[in-house]
Amino acid sequence: MLVMGIHGGEKLEQEDDPAGYSHHDGAAVLIRDGEVIAAIEEERLNRVKHSNCFPARAIQYCLQQGNCTLRDIDFIATNTSEFHADSGARYAVMENPRDMRAPDGRSHFSSMFQKAFGIDVRDKIYFCHHHYAHAWSAYLFSGFKTSLVFSVDGDGDGCSGMVMVADGRQLRKLQDFKISQSLGQMYEKLMRMVGYDRFDEYKVMGLAPYGRPEKFRKLFQQCYKLLPDGNYRLEPLMNWFATLDTEGLTVQARRKGDPFLQVHKDFAAALQEMTETIAMHVLRHYREVTGEKRLCMAGGVAHNCSMNGKILYSGLFDEVFVQPAAHDSGGALGAAMAACYEKGAFASPGKLAHVYWGSAIGANRDVEIALEHWSGFLKYERVPDIISKTAKLLAEGAVVGWVQGRSEFGPRALGNRSILADPRPTVNKLRINEMVKKREEYRPFAPSVLKERIGEFFEVLPGQDEFPFMSFALQVRASAQELLGATTHVDGTARVQSVSRSSNPKYWELIREFERLTGVPVLLNTSFNNDAEPIVDSVDEAVGCFLTTGIDYLVVGDYYIQKKSPEETRRAVLTTVPGMPPSRKLVKRTRAQFKSSAAETYFAIESAKSPHFATPSYEISSEMFQVLQGANGLDSFQALMRRFGVEGDKTDRLLSEMMELWSKRILYINREVPAKRELLEFAISSRRLGSKISIATP
Repeated sequence: MLVMGIHGGEKLEQEDDPAGYSHHDGAAVLIRDGEVIAAIEEERLNRVKHSNCFPARAIQYCLQQGNCTLRDIDFIATNTSEFHADSGARYAVMENPRDMRAPDGRSHFSSMFQKAFGIDVRDKIYFCHHHYAHAWSAYLFSGFKTSLVFSVDGDGDGCSGMVMVADGRQLRKLQDFKISQSLGQMYEKLMRMVGYDRFDEYKVMGLAPYGRPEKFRKLFQQCYKLLPDGNYRLEPLMNWFATLDTEGLTVQARRKGDPFLQVHKDFAAALQEMTETIAMHVLRHYREVTGEKRLCMAGGVAHNCSMNGKILYSGLFDEVFVQPAAHDSGGALGAAMAACYEKGAFASPGKLAHVYWGSAIGANRDVEIALEHWSGFLKYERVPDIISKTAKLLAEGAVVGWVQGRSEFGPRALGNRSILADPRPTVNKLRINEMVKKREEYRPFAPSVLKERIGEFFEVLPGQDEFPFMSFALQVRASAQELLGATTHVDGTARVQSVSRSSNPKYWELIREFERLTGVPVLLNTSFNNDAEPIVDSVDEAVGCFLTTGIDYLVVGDYYIQKKSPEETRRAVLTTVPGMPPSRKLVKRTRAQFKSSAAETYFAIESAKSPHFATPSYEISSEMFQVLQGANGLDSFQALMRRFGVEGDKTDRLLSEMMELWSKRILYINREVPAKRELLEFAISSRRLGSKISIATP
């Protein structure tokens, strides 16, 4: 049986959706007889962070991996109940009198596939309650026979969380929590006090250890109450802000870009403490009434690794499993598994060993062909022992982009799409935050440690010594905190990944080789991306990030890659073909000028998506507008400038503007159009034979 699970919005990536807010983190999953064949988030493919588009690219990827078509799929599962799908469809039709779709969830859902793929899937649709999807995604991959299950997020299908007991092939609901009790929504709204917005929760979690929760503990306790039987109450948001205002805090709210004051750090600490206190209150009660010794968690709030660490160390449970794609993307996985179970093709997958279900970089030949497209920018060579080479670079202090095998499903880079460095020098944290991530200097990085050695560096409990998914903040042993200066947070914790030889042999061998050189079986590991894009997925995206950040070296497969000089890079940009993502568009606008009745004309690249998902508008020069307006997917940047009479100083200025747009991922540059694969293969072969054949680019 073939089952596809999906999560995402209604709009295609090229369609305007300026007010879009929900259905973010779109994804698709393909399962054959209970085994995951492929799983990928839409953002990895359409390059829109937290994409709320219909996951057309992710669906297509899964079909390719399964060597099948939509007609071959038995069921298409989605992580919402039919009741709420019907309600949403009726609301959409009422909102738009021109919407001619039938006002029911099945027709509404099917129409998205009709629009994207031209196929009717109405009879294949399987609806799964949002929180049951989260629960199945955690329990079925935990390896536990029985378990308490806690699904906790912002909202879904009318509630913000649910506690269940899982026993074999059954989920039994014990309690659900109303939207008014949403820990996810409350965290999101209150963190605006420290200058953060949606999708920034992990930043607040990282800031919290710098603060003193006791500073605002009593204030927070005025706004929530722990109730009997594991229940709780949150005051309405307006009451929260009235309380904050009375205490004089709203005038001290940090705005984006402002420095962090101690009041902001203390507020973050109190917010984090409240979240942990409520979660522990819920779990303590249900642990007592059910007697369950194991816990599974999913939902967006389950990505709070500091909270997870507190639960782990509390001693309430013998074992705790957090589904690594705990947010709504993972709901696609849970919905698909629920369909497998209900429709009779259920096979328990057992304990989850890895999530390398995304795009593959291909064989060495494929990698070399991809790199040859970038030969104007790069020097590369295939190295017989790439592990030894990379370990030596890391031991010497280099920051290395590391791309191997299939990409990871979920928000964490787990050794296949990673930026790696020596975990010892504290300066490495500051260095990578500044030169690659372009983010706040306080933000911590994760350590990857050999599974067999984790207990030497981190406090682990008996029977709980595997942490392959960076889901828990573990206490770093006192003896190792100074040693692991770049990966130990200010509170002495670290978001640890234990690396198993069986699940990722190449990464395991790299860490072991680094240990041979340094005596430390640990590497600093962070996701391979800058602040403007999702984690890289393809070789081209890895190269683009490498070229527009301060990463020292890039390793893809068995290839060692260096940058050419800045001047060579600028010249190479001239030969590339500029392109714009489907989710962006060129615009010419007018606006009123201050103290003038005349209107000002300006040019910009705008996003079709909500500002929650992309920079809404980025102004460009009139010359850049003209050049991009003439772009046809064939002519090089240099050819376009010549066509429109851009010369002299304007050439350098426009080239710098192009580099800036590329580094911010507002535009992309394409190396693939000028040369066919056959020509590239011929050039590669000729180079190996010592010929000086080159490939012309426009």
